[in-house]
Amino acid sequence: MSLAENLEHLEEKIQNACRAAGRARAEVELMAVSKTHPIEALREAAALGLTLFGENRVQEFNEKALHAAAFRESCKNEAIRAHLIGHLQSNKAARAAEVFDGIDSVDSLKLAVRLNETAAKLEKKLPVLLEIKLSTEETKAGLDPHSADAVQLLERLPDLAQLEVRGLMTIAPLGVGDDGTRACFRALRTLRDRWAQAYPKLDFSVLSMGMSGDFPLAIAEGATRIRVGSALFGARSYPVQA
Repeated sequence: MSLAENLEHLEEKIQNACRAAGRARAEVELMAVSKTHPIEALREAAALGLTLFGENRVQEFNEKALHAAAFRESCKNEAIRAHLIGHLQSNKAARAAEVFDGIDSVDSLKLAVRLNETAAKLEKKLPVLLEIKLSTEETKAGLDPHSADAVQLLERLPDLAQLEVRGLMTIAPLGVGDDGTRACFRALRTLRDRWAQAYPKLDFSVLSMGMSGDFPLAIAEGATRIRVGSALFGARSYPVQA
């Protein structure tokens, strides 16, 4: 199907999920996960009204000439935003802070400090989400919410004036079934509520959870942002490794 048809079908599923959860469609923001797809696909998506895009790698974003200002200009839409949703190494933090409109995968104090330093030099406010690991999978990145590192990060964030904490992000574990997936999303919502009380200077309004295969479950558990890639753009084609 065409991108327009995919979006129409996706929108119907989002509306159905919101209706089943007793929620308004306006409560759920759609992020178009554009990793591995060419800039032409993003321009087409923007022409269909999508304004929030998610990318996984700093290098890929640069190679596609998709940094925020150029992409917005090419789409003739100032509302366009591009966020990094993949794991970010601290040595790439400076470039990421420069080219992205938001970083949705902050998982350490070291990374937060580096992003804040670059944002200060750029005289830029940088929206961020804290990536939370609620899975035992070793391949999953994120902050252990029960760790001393998490406490240290949360206590220092109000002092990092260039960062605007907006909420939390997580990825559900693989192969746990619907009940396990919902339990993960519910745990993030519970954590958000607890941290919002404990750290009133921080904003935790965004719950970014749910992807192409499980976003209806995330909506049922309170997601305010879903990240959809393959259901929108089609299957990804990854470059062959030499």
